[in-house]
Amino acid sequence: MTTTPEDLKYTAEHEWVRGTGPVVRVGITDFAQDSLGDIVFVTLPEVGAKIESGSPCGELESTKSVSDLYAPISGTVTEVNGALDANPELVNSDPYGEGWIFEVELAEGESVAGLLDAAAYTASTAG
Repeated sequence: MTTTPEDLKYTAEHEWVRGTGPVVRVGITDFAQDSLGDIVFVTLPEVGAKIESGSPCGELESTKSVSDLYAPISGTVTEVNGALDANPELVNSDPYGEGWIFEVELAEGESVAGLLDAAAYTASTAG
């Protein structure tokens, strides 16, 4: 059984967002990491990169496959989780904590309001 914290916002592509701005933290959901299997490498976006909601901004490589990481929101990357370089398995062991992936400063007029809440995300992943 995967967990879906109530205090986060979610995308249909299985990313989560913590916070409402101007800077938010992003990672992948427990459901996503469970589906991917053991994460062995994470390609992080560049600090300072402009990202566009719904566009690929990184990659997650697991023992099963390579999957794109999609930007849940438009803005500028302000920080990446450098710990993932040496310990990509943090995405598996603590997807909502130490396994966060990057932080982004929201673009002008951008809001997390349009993202899914926990109930809607859970419903979208139900068999």
